[in-house]
This record gives sequence, C-alpha cells and structure tokens, in this order.
Amino acid sequence: MRKYRVTYAALLVSTLVAGQLAGSIAAPVAAAAATSKNAAAPAAAPAFKFNSVPLGAGVTAVLENVNIWSQTGGNIVSYTLKYTNSGNSSASLLKYFSRVVTPGGSVLPGNPVGTDALKKKVGAKESLSVTYYVNVGQTSSLQGLKISMLVWDAKAKGYLKQTGSYAVPANYSTAAAAGTSLNTTMNDIPVTASADSLQLYKYGGKVYAKVGLNLTNKGNKVLGDPGYSAYLVSASGTSFELALSSTQADYKIQPQEKRSIYYLAEIPAYLKTDNMKLQFTQKDETTKLELPKSAYKLPAATSPNLVVGSGVVKKIIVNSNTIETLIRNANVYSQDADAVWTFQMQIKNTGNKAVTLPSYELAVKSQKGTTFPVSAKGLSGVTLKPLETKIIPLTVRVPLEVEQSGLQLMMIEAVGADTAVGSGTAGSEGTEGASGAGNAGSGATTSKMIFPVAYFVIPYALRADVQTGQEYMMTNSYGSFSYSIQSVQRYPWRDDDIVAARLKITNTQSVSLTLPELKGSIKLDNDSLLVTTDLFMDNKESSVLAPGKSVVLYVLGKIAYTAEFQDIRIALYGTVNTETVPFLDLSINNSINSIAIIPQGKNYTVNGKGKTATVQENRTTVYEGENYNLVYTELLMSSEEKRQSKMARLQAYYRTKDGQYFEATPSQSDNSAAPGAKQLVVFWTKLPKTTDISDISLYLGAGINGGKLIESKEEATGFVDVAALQLNPQANVPATTLLNTVLYPYTISFLSSEGKHLISTDTINISINYNLKRDYQYDAGALEHKLILQITDPFGISQEKTLTIGTDLIEGTNNVYSLSINRSLYKTLGGGTYKLTLYDEFQGERLMLGGQVYLVKEELPPKSE
Repeated sequence: MRKYRVTYAALLVSTLVAGQLAGSIAAPVAAAAATSKNAAAPAAAPAFKFNSVPLGAGVTAVLENVNIWSQTGGNIVSYTLKYTNSGNSSASLLKYFSRVVTPGGSVLPGNPVGTDALKKKVGAKESLSVTYYVNVGQTSSLQGLKISMLVWDAKAKGYLKQTGSYAVPANYSTAAAAGTSLNTTMNDIPVTASADSLQLYKYGGKVYAKVGLNLTNKGNKVLGDPGYSAYLVSASGTSFELALSSTQADYKIQPQEKRSIYYLAEIPAYLKTDNMKLQFTQKDETTKLELPKSAYKLPAATSPNLVVGSGVVKKIIVNSNTIETLIRNANVYSQDADAVWTFQMQIKNTGNKAVTLPSYELAVKSQKGTTFPVSAKGLSGVTLKPLETKIIPLTVRVPLEVEQSGLQLMMIEAVGADTAVGSGTAGSEGTEGASGAGNAGSGATTSKMIFPVAYFVIPYALRADVQTGQEYMMTNSYGSFSYSIQSVQRYPWRDDDIVAARLKITNTQSVSLTLPELKGSIKLDNDSLLVTTDLFMDNKESSVLAPGKSVVLYVLGKIAYTAEFQDIRIALYGTVNTETVPFLDLSINNSINSIAIIPQGKNYTVNGKGKTATVQENRTTVYEGENYNLVYTELLMSSEEKRQSKMARLQAYYRTKDGQYFEATPSQSDNSAAPGAKQLVVFWTKLPKTTDISDISLYLGAGINGGKLIESKEEATGFVDVAALQLNPQANVPATTLLNTVLYPYTISFLSSEGKHLISTDTINISINYNLKRDYQYDAGALEHKLILQITDPFGISQEKTLTIGTDLIEGTNNVYSLSINRSLYKTLGGGTYKLTLYDEFQGERLMLGGQVYLVKEELPPKSE
C-alpha cells in the first residue's frame, strides 16, 4: 500500500498536538498508537493511572505513558517515567534502571531518548520526566508487557534490586477517545488537542481521507514545530502517512490561539474506516528511530457534499483565515465547433491576516463526467490582504456536442509531487491546513495527490449582445466600472475597411481604478473573418481613473472591404508577468452606426491630448484634366490648445454620391502651432471624368499609429473619430484682370504691363509692374503649386513660362519683371495687343486664375550717328 510521506515541515501542528503527555494527562491517551501496524487497536479505556514505585532516599517513579510503533529493524516501545525527589539533596539518576519484560519473557534495558540522555539527576524537591525506548523485536502489542524498576545495590545479586514494576492493563489505550481533549505540553508550552473529523472523498477513481485536529496554545509564548510525523492508522493496524493540507511557510500558533489542522492521505477503496486513529511520531536524531507520540481516536467517517449551488458562496479556510469563493458572471457563446464559457471566480479574505492561496487545478466537468482543463494560473499562489477581494477570470472551451447544461467547475488541490517542504494546499469545507518548519522529511516531496475542494455549479446562460449607447456594469480583477459602446463604425482604409468600436469606461468605485496597458481584439462571425486589430487610447494618463471619471478608447479591426458579417466580438485584455489577463469581453449583433455628417460650413473637431483643434473647409475646387478630374480641398485647422503644440495628422477619403471612396493625399505642416494659430491642410485625389461631384463629402479623421495620435510626418496605420464633412465644390471662374490673383499663400497683382516692339525686328520686350504679398496668417506644408504665365502675342500664338517665386518674382511692391518673346513674324508687326494669363498648375492639371490684354507699343530703332 502506497504511503504519502509528510514532507511538510508543517507537521508542526501535528507535532504540537502530539507532544509528550504531562503527568496531568488523565488517561493512557499517552502519545502513541495503541497497536502496531499489524495488531488491532483495543477499545477506548477509562482513565488509567499507574501507581508510583519507591526507589529509596525519598525518590519515587511513576509510569506516565507507554507506546509502541513498528520500525524496519523491530518494533519500538517508548515509555516516560516521572521521577520525584522529596529529599533535601539532589538524586543521581545513574542509580536507577528500568527494564521492559515482554510477554515472551525477554528482559530488555530501557535507553533514554537522545533529548533526555543528558538528564543525570533530579534536584531536591523537584520532579523530572525521562523518556526511554526499547526494541521489542516482533512484539506487536502492549498487552502482557511489564516495566520493572531497579536500583543499584552492592549487596544484591548482580548489584541490582527490583523495587517494583508496572503491568500494562489489557484494556490500556494509547489513543485519546474521540471528542476528548488532551492536555499536554509542546516545546514546554501547554496545549490542548482533540480529534476533529475524518472525511472521505472520492475523485479520479481514488479515495482520499482528510483527518482534522483541533489545537489550542494555552501558553504565553508562540508555539513552534517540534517536527512530528502524522499517520492514519486503521483498526487492523495498517498505517498511511499523512500530508498537510495547506500552504504556510512561517507557521506559528499564537498564545491562546485555536487552530484546526487537516491532513490528507490516499487510502484503498476497500479499506474499512471504522475505529481509525490519528498517530503522531517523532524521529530521535540520536538513534534515528521513529518514536511514538500522542494518538487520537477519530470519529466515524463522513463523506461531505462538495457541490456548490449556483450563486452560493463556498468558504474554505487557509491558514486560519476564511476565504469566500463564488462563481459569477458565467456566460457562453459558440465559436467554431466549441461553446466558449467565460466566468469569474470571486475570492475574498474575510480574515485579519494576509493569505497566500496554495496551488489549485481547475477543470469543467460535464454531466457524463468528461473533464476539460481550465487554467488556474490566476488563482494559484495569489495573495489576499485582510478583507481584500479579487476577481479571477476563467475561460474554457467545451465542444458543442457536449450537453452544456449541468456543467460543474471542479476546484482541486494538488498536494505533493512538485510541492516542497514547507508548502502545501488549503483545506475546504470550513477546514484548514497548515505547515511549519518541521524536521521530519526535510527537503523531501510527497507523492502527488489530487484532492477535490469544491464542485461549483455553472449556470447555463447565453451571453447577451451589448446594445449601442446602453451602460453596463462590470467587476473584474482590476476593479468595478461601467462601460458602454458609443458607436461601431465601418469606413475605408486603403485596400481594406476599418471596423472601429468606440467604448467608454467609467470608474464606479470610491477609489481610483488603474487600467492595465490594454490591448484589444475584434472577431467577426465566430472568427470566420480575418481581422488585424489595433487599440487607441490617446491619453495614457487616463489609465488611472479617479472615482466617477471616464476614458474613451477605440478598438479597430481591418477587414477586406468586400467582407460581410453579422456578429462582432470585442475583447480587451492586459498582460501580467507575460500572462494575458482578460479585462472586458462583449458581443455586438449587426450594430454598425452610420458615419456622422457635418453640414457644409460647420466644423470637425479633433480630440486628443495636446492636439485638440477645429477643422473647417476653406475651399474645394476641381482641376479638370483630359482623362480625369482632380478634386482639391483646402481645410483650415485651428489649434484649441492653450500651449504651443504640434497638430494631429489628418487622414481622409473622398466619398462620392454613388458611394465610391477615393483615398485623399494630404499635405500638412509639421510645425508647432501656437494657441489659436491656423494651419492650411490640403487633400486631393483623382476622380474619373464621369464622376458626379455635386454631393461629395470628405470622410475625415485623426491618424493613429501605435495606439496614439500621430503628427504630420508620421505614417498612419489607421484613423479614428471619423465624420463625413460635406464639401462645397466651387467652379473655377477666372478673373478678367490680374489684380489680386491668389495662389496661396501668395497674392499677386499685375499693376501694369507694357510691350515694346522695335519696328522691323523679331522681338517684343514685355515688362510687368507687380506687387507680391505673402499671407502669414496660415501655416502650410509643401503645396507643390506652380505659377504658369501664358503670353499670347498679337498673332494669337501662345507660349508659357513657369514663374518661380523667390527668383522670378520677389515679395514687395512696385517690382518689375521683364521678358522677351521672339518670332520672325514680328518683323512685319505694326502694333496690336498681347494677353497675359496666369494658371495654377497642381499635379499636372491647371486652373486659369485670370487674364488681361495689354497694348504693344511700336518704336523706331535708334538712329545711328
């Protein structure tokens, strides 16, 4: 039969309980098993007291207790003698001897145990207890055993004289009766101990016994661990070494404190459990023998019901503190061929000391007994401060072919195997386990036992879809908060579409709520659509929410623009020590919101830390090309910040009346903007000639990358806060003069122009008097506009010149620009007019800004002298 070695130094409790019995102990409840491993235990006997034996010179001895415990090299009998010296001088114990006489007639001298070997004398008017041991070979019972007392006498034969003996009665019992308290001492500290319970559990085809012991420290010092081993002994004498049932590295029992200690052992299913007892032993370091100590008869075995109903709190005891456990927020949804169950285990320490939970294994069991593992990493080893509550999220996948009603969450203790000395697992059913720094088995490990703590009934509840705009309450491992889906949008992004969910989270606690560094995921139609996910929460400081404060975040997923779906599942999670910890999980059914429309002339607002701004259309026009039209939009972006800061990068798509989308190319300044300053942001795209632009809008948003708003020179991976800005395209109407011609950020005014032609020559010299003014009201990026000057001569023939501002044209007033045009036809010219026309060329397409006709003045060539 396999035994489970008590490796937990925690045997302390057991040890404590098992201490040497003081003379005041009212019975043969002495500290050892009444029988050996092979002999039946006698029935409980009434309290028995041995008579004292005189040793001479005022010294007497009395037998306090006698025990027997089997060893590999023979069974060991231990007994304790209490010497009392009523004389006025100390008495040497070297004069007194004891012998054990077996029923077979063998006479064996008693030897003091290692700790008592140095006790050489008993002082005047004092008493002293000494424990002895004897190897009685195959003798397996105390029945018929006698202990003789002898003293040194030079006149006696052999120099020893017998002064008396103790005969062990036939009904003598070494175990305290069930329900009877035993008063004894541990480490010289008085304690009271009694057997508490014997419970049987069936799990995994095995039977486990859990033995309970009540222990009270009656002294005024902290009780430490004397290092006993514990055994469960059957009525037939078969013993099973017990392992402690809890984790407690620094186990101490405070003065006047009462604790319940629980031990575990695997036993055969066929074993009779009537009249069992709890036996403690202690290893004598000098002799290396295991000496019997106290023993306790156990009450009748019971089999507790471990099923915990839905919504019912299950109490377990860990290190004398009550831990309340509760399964809550259980729901299920289908995914592929599985039912995905999500629920929470709420744990609360109702005690007044910090508690570290032991290692647990979790699994979900179906009605037919099939089990599905659940990760218990968030539960095992967690520390709870006094009155602290924690929420442990749990998830399990159960095949849809399994009946989903009647599932139970199994909470299992894993005792032994990888558990080192000084650690164990918690008790249950109002029980407790403990461990200390014991001596026995130091450095060893137990064989693993899988021991059930509770079977929580999981209520069958389909996860309800979240409705947009409705507020919901949530409590998880991070705290309590409310959340709402404010919108779910779908809009274009390059070759894909973006599905963006806007969530609002509000702290409903009376203390601050610290959000983890969140990540998000979007799954569509049970993972049938591939989604690349990003999360945006611009203000990182808002991850710590004061009571009542809120934060808004976006979860964005990129999907094929042709994809269709009905259901959306959104998950938020954090990471703790490389482990993913769920934060929020919800489902939305077919709830795509339309993009908000901003009427013509109204403002679009950018919201973001250090980047708040308003955006308004300045102008939209069309550059008409031969093969396509180029739509061009200027926006004025005004900083709403109170400090100088860089503006957010804008991203946009043009949307036509028939629902087509065209990505807009941006041009935006990278300079910082002062409070109230404006920047000119330009967007443009090419549209087919047949496209109707009478009802065109700009899907406008703020660019993001890496979970934050970006600036103009950074590359965007998506955009948020998308709204449809209704545009007001204006047809180009060229001016009839060249006064106040605008090519942003410049205004050009041709004040006058004069063309001079020397008669009979092929050249016309043209001079232009102009003003050039730059508008510094707005900041702009590189706009890439070109100013084209077209000159149409008196014959109607045109030629062009690109005017470069800064070289051909300079800022200022009453400036002069001169040019010459040459053609052989001009030799016959006799006057006429020429026309100057200005064009704005952008991306190869042109807008006529204006034109004006001027006279050509004929001049005679100068006379030669």
